[in-house]
Amino acid sequence: MIVVHHLNDSRSQRILWLLEELGAPYEIVRHQRDATTRLAPPELKAVHPLGKSPVVVDNGRTIAESGAIVEYLVRTHGQGRLAPAAGTPAYDEYMHWLHFAEGSAMLPFMLALYVGRLGEAAAPLQPRIKSEIANHLDYMERSLGQKPFFLGTELSGADVQISFVVEVAKARGLLAGHPRLAAYAERIHARPAYARAIERGGAYAYGK
Repeated sequence: MIVVHHLNDSRSQRILWLLEELGAPYEIVRHQRDATTRLAPPELKAVHPLGKSPVVVDNGRTIAESGAIVEYLVRTHGQGRLAPAAGTPAYDEYMHWLHFAEGSAMLPFMLALYVGRLGEAAAPLQPRIKSEIANHLDYMERSLGQKPFFLGTELSGADVQISFVVEVAKARGLLAGHPRLAAYAERIHARPAYARAIERGGAYAYGK
């Protein structure tokens, strides 16, 4: 049985969604953020030294990092679904979007979160942060084009990974100028597997 160490209002929600899309049985171990600091509880360090979520335990193996978890679950439980065949150009594109989500797109959002707590002291950094967010969202908007999903007509693990970026942008009111991404978010949220993941995982602040 797959065990997901799930932290509320976190990237672990997309792992629940992935598992629902795969139809793989799983259990949830719930962890709650500190109401004041919004940090993960210290007991997560007993699961993985970084003390972060998501973490998945499967067949005695502990896997951290969202991208690694998505790759592992699709490879071991996907039965050929949610990823193109390895060695194809489509697979290279899949890997690009899978790692773009955290490797590039989320960085300026995290910077905005942290420097936003500095008040006026953050003013010199804000223009660069905002321009980087806009650069990534514009790139995603153009790349998505008229396709329902980033690789084409079918959902992939890369969509699961990049969904968090789109949801954070939506929560910050940044999709008004990106109608394709806004429609993409609605398309994701309408999926039955997504609804089941919300039902199991609990209310999700970066979702709807």
